[in-house]
Formats: sequence, structure tokens, C-alpha cells
Amino acid sequence: MSKMPKIDRQREHQANERTFLAWLRTSIALIGFGFAIARFGLFLRQLNVALTQEEPAVNPLFSSENLGIILVLVGILAIALAAWRYNQVFWQIERGDYRPNRLPVWIMTGVVMILGFLSIPLLLLRNPVSPRPSSLPNQPQSRNLR
Repeated sequence: MSKMPKIDRQREHQANERTFLAWLRTSIALIGFGFAIARFGLFLRQLNVALTQEEPAVNPLFSSENLGIILVLVGILAIALAAWRYNQVFWQIERGDYRPNRLPVWIMTGVVMILGFLSIPLLLLRNPVSPRPSSLPNQPQSRNLR
């Protein structure tokens, strides 16, 4: 145990816990956004089918479902990273040799920025909804009486 006063150690541990909880909230947000993006993409595709009666072409690699899955996986990875970092800092505080490490912050910043940039084309490059044909093959056509 270190020679640091007990109240200072307590404050450092509480700060470490708050940092862990902030990472945990970020992870939950990433998982939630991933789920929402994946489901909203599915909803938009089904809405397009309902409006146009045609199945839209979907890129097998670059879709909102895949981006959503990646966000969920990054959120899970962030939870694991947060728990590892919390434990590492806990023992550094106990030994009295805390050394800040910015690498996890830069890694998460880079990953989230990359995922953000990957979501831009999904927002901009939507298939245009073609106008609904005036008559559908399964419905009787109305007659114009003059």
C-alpha cells in the first residue's frame, strides 16, 4: 500500500470509477445507435417495398445493417477496454505509481470517427423512390366515363 493519505486514494478511486462509468455510457450509446441504425435501415427498405412494390438493391458489404452490427461490436469492445483500463488504473493507484495512458482514448476516437465517416454515404446515397405506377397489375383499372 502506498504512503498517500487515505482520502486522496479514495478520491482517485472515485475518479477512476467515474471514468469507467463514462466509458460504459459511451459503450451503451454505441450499442444503442448500432441497433437503431440497423433497424431503421430495415424499416426504410420495407417502406420502399411497400411504396414501390419492388425490392431495392442492397449492397452486401456497405449497408445500414452492417454499420449497425459494427457499432454494436465496437460498443462491446469499448466495454471490455473500459473494464481492462479500470482494473489497470485501480492497481496503479494502489501501488502509488499511476501513469496516464492516452492510447485507449485515441483508439476509441479513431474508431468512432471512422464509423461516423462510413455512415455519411449511407445518409447521402439512398436509392431514389420511384413514383408509384398509376395502375398495378392486380388492381382493376378505373374507367374514364365521358
